[in-house]
Amino acid sequence: MKLSSKFRKAICAVVCSAFVMSVMTYTPEFFQVSDVYADENIAHDPSRNVQEEGVGNPFNYGERNTPANASVEEIRAINHAMSVQEVKYSLFKEIDEHWDLIRVRFGQENREMVYALFLGMASRESTLGGNGDGSDLETAFSQGFGVSSAHAYGPLQTAVTAFADCDPTFMKEDDVPEMFQYSFTPENFYDCIISNHMGIRKTIHFIRSAIVDYQLEGYQIVRAALKAFNTGWANYTGENDGYYKNYPDEIIALARWYYDEGHLYDNKFTWTNSPAADIYRQGNPWDWWGDGIPSLEEISSQPPAPENLIGDIDENGIINATDAVKLISFMTCKSTLTDSQLKNADINSDSSVNIADMILLKQMLIS
Repeated sequence: MKLSSKFRKAICAVVCSAFVMSVMTYTPEFFQVSDVYADENIAHDPSRNVQEEGVGNPFNYGERNTPANASVEEIRAINHAMSVQEVKYSLFKEIDEHWDLIRVRFGQENREMVYALFLGMASRESTLGGNGDGSDLETAFSQGFGVSSAHAYGPLQTAVTAFADCDPTFMKEDDVPEMFQYSFTPENFYDCIISNHMGIRKTIHFIRSAIVDYQLEGYQIVRAALKAFNTGWANYTGENDGYYKNYPDEIIALARWYYDEGHLYDNKFTWTNSPAADIYRQGNPWDWWGDGIPSLEEISSQPPAPENLIGDIDENGIINATDAVKLISFMTCKSTLTDSQLKNADINSDSSVNIADMILLKQMLIS
């Protein structure tokens, strides 16, 4: 399917510059987060059975929230513009995609209670962007990118330790094979959807640790996993330990506020120590969570692998100008494509990647 290097360079020299300009001119959605606008109402179809189906990704989030070749500044600008409601649904999207795994690992069959748990967690960490930050909140970065193990980003403030290929002296978090572990790059670290994915994966890593390393049981497993998300250790340290009151117990109280007060889906948010959640801090706040049993049992039904999307050359789930850039780079011999990328680049299905495919891709982008 590959053209000779000499031929590719010859044909691309004439057309590439004009092609790039035309693509950029006619694709204003290139840096657009979503074509659905947030308001105070729920964004998903109210007729959906959320417990069975989830909310259905009404903001059309892909596997990334931002173009794969965008700069850090562009990525952060997109994340910064997100409303509280959009941040909420960006978390729900990842929960829904991995629901079978999450419900077993957390021992919780009520999907909306899991939504609430992660809203409580994100409120404890980032107030869901309610201070005007959207998903664009970064902490512990003063020593430089990825130097501190506490360096974190996004709604859940997912630390660099969650990622593959981070500093090898950090403790590994590679024991959640059911969820993909992204490599530690600025483009991945600063993307909201990837950050959410890795934050959920990180919590499941600590659920495993609470069960395997410390033999905890019942709600104490989830409680310890949340403590570990903050401290790095999923051990039980005593009921009077401030680590519990200030982090997992606060999270579950905030979670119940979202659930009981009816604020799962709107633009409302709460925050650490908010008086609005005082009633939910009384007694054992985990009584609300129920008596499910977190489990490490094998998940029998994994979601199917995504099908190839013709034209999606960078394989990020959408077709946009980054695919044109990647195709041009290949045509000018500046980069190579994997077999699956070549299949997506062969838009006219003639078993060759050439100028005809470039023209068809342009038509797809401007239509």
